[in-house]
Amino acid sequence: MVNRRVPSVHSKTYVTPRRPYEKARLEQELRIIGDYGLRNKREVWRVKYTLAKIRKAARELLTLDEKDPKRLFEGNALLRRLVRIGVLDESRMKLDYVLGLKIEDFLERRLQTQVFKLGLAKSIHHARVLIRQRHIRYFIKANEVNVLPLPYA
Repeated sequence: MVNRRVPSVHSKTYVTPRRPYEKARLEQELRIIGDYGLRNKREVWRVKYTLAKIRKAARELLTLDEKDPKRLFEGNALLRRLVRIGVLDESRMKLDYVLGLKIEDFLERRLQTQVFKLGLAKSIHHARVLIRQRHIRYFIKANEVNVLPLPYA
């Protein structure tokens, strides 16, 4: 039997802030970590980076003409993806609304947050423990998901 290795991704999934000791940003990140039960700042930066990539794609598509086939195809794909993960409402399926997304919109869709909001855990930290210890399981296409940063759709 051949043991095949899964190729690993070598691109970074987060970007560190340009100014490491900006007081307002540090306080905001600490509040987000406490509210959503994140483990460290890197988890905040990962979500910010994901949001930045999505907003950048929307900005680039908005510069194109309304009838441009690239804008129609890629814009619709971007909007459908955001609706599928539950970040954007179906009534707000326009690229202008993508620019208004906040980091909290993504953090609200995490499995850990949903477990806490449904009352299955006593605290947001307890929710993380329950998922990690596999007391609460979530399946996507017959695959068990216990990775916390994945959006709960």
